[in-house]
Amino acid sequence: MPAASTRTAYPLADVHRLIEPGPVLLVSTHDGRRANLMTNGFNMPVAHGGLIALIVGPWDHSHAALEATGECVLAIPSVDLAERVVDVGNCSGRDVDKWERFGFTPVPAAEVAAPLVGECFANIECTVADDRLAADHHLWILRAERAWIDPPRRGAGEFHHRGDGTFSANAATLDLRHRMTKWRHLTD
Repeated sequence: MPAASTRTAYPLADVHRLIEPGPVLLVSTHDGRRANLMTNGFNMPVAHGGLIALIVGPWDHSHAALEATGECVLAIPSVDLAERVVDVGNCSGRDVDKWERFGFTPVPAAEVAAPLVGECFANIECTVADDRLAADHHLWILRAERAWIDPPRRGAGEFHHRGDGTFSANAATLDLRHRMTKWRHLTD
């Protein structure tokens, strides 16, 4: 006889926590005057050949630069940078130079004005391929124009936000809820 089910209803508002698809990224933009960084956990590959979906909304300072320039860099940090990357997401580029405050190094890109992030093991220079869902759903489809990787740095592996202030990396879970100061409501 099968064991009794332990399934319970799950809130639809939190269903994204069950399928968080992509690694935590640093998104680099440049508005023509200065570069900015933001942390992003809502992203995924869309198609082979370098199409990537990214959620960036008007609540993000980087939104205006992405909308105006149509380009950015998606930088993939390794797990050893997790605390700094979470801290980047707890403040706004409107108020602070995140590059300086968190000790990230801007490196000139080849195809876009936004800089690569020197400490990240991978950087993908992107242009906007499709913004038809940006107004209603804040979803941008980006086209990878050039990608860079530093294989020895990848050894620590990327990390993934689980939607509640915890992170998984190489099958381990990092509990950084105490660092999610700007996003405390997600840690319940």
